[in-house]
Amino acid sequence: MTVTLIFLAVLMAIVITWLVRQSVNNKPWDEVGVIEGDDINGPVYMSSKKFFLGGFLVVLTSLFMLFFSAYNIRMEYPDWVSLDDPRILWVNSVFLLLASIFYQKAKNAAQRNNDGGVRVSLVLAGMLTFCFLYGQYWAWQYIHDQGMFVYSNPANAFFYVLTGLHALHIIGGLWVWASSTVKVWLGASADSIQSAVELCALYWHFLLVLWLIIFYLLLST
Repeated sequence: MTVTLIFLAVLMAIVITWLVRQSVNNKPWDEVGVIEGDDINGPVYMSSKKFFLGGFLVVLTSLFMLFFSAYNIRMEYPDWVSLDDPRILWVNSVFLLLASIFYQKAKNAAQRNNDGGVRVSLVLAGMLTFCFLYGQYWAWQYIHDQGMFVYSNPANAFFYVLTGLHALHIIGGLWVWASSTVKVWLGASADSIQSAVELCALYWHFLLVLWLIIFYLLLST
C-alpha cells in the first residue's frame, strides 16, 4: 500500500510540475491578436485548456489518494476478505494500454497534419477504449455472479467503487473523443482538432497510469 501511495504522490508531483510549467510559459501579453474573432485554436486558448485539464488531474489524483488511504485503513479490519480478481482485468489493461498508444499516434499525426493518420488512430483508440469498458463490465458481472456483492464484503465494495469511478472518467473523456472523431471524419483538417487530440492523449495517458496503480493495488491485496 505504501508503494501505491508513493506512485500516486509521484504522479501528482508530475502533474503539478507540468501544470506550473504551463502556467509560467503562458504569456498572453506576448500573444497579440491570437484569440480575436473565431480563432479559438490560438496559443492562449490552448494554454488555458491545458491549465484547466492539469488542475482537474490534480483534483482527480487527490480524490484517488483519499480512496486508497481509506482502502488501506479498511483492509486492517477482520471482516476484510481479499477478492479473487477476475483474469479479464489483465486483458483490459492491455486494451487501455493500446488505446493510449493509438491516442499518442493520433497526436503525432495531428502535429504532422496527417488527416488519414488521425482518423485511423482515433477510431482504433476509441474501439480499444470501448473494449476496455466492456471488459470492466464483464469483470463486474463475473464477481456478481460469484456471489461477491457490494454489501457482502468491504473488499468487494472497494473493487466496484475504484473500478467504477475510473470507468466513469473514461466515459467522460469519450465525449471529447467522439466530438473530435466525428469532426475529422466529416472533413475537418487534423490541424483544426490538434488541441483536442493532444489533451485527450494526455488524459488517456493519465488514466492508464491511474488504472495500473488501481490494478496493482487490487492484485497485491
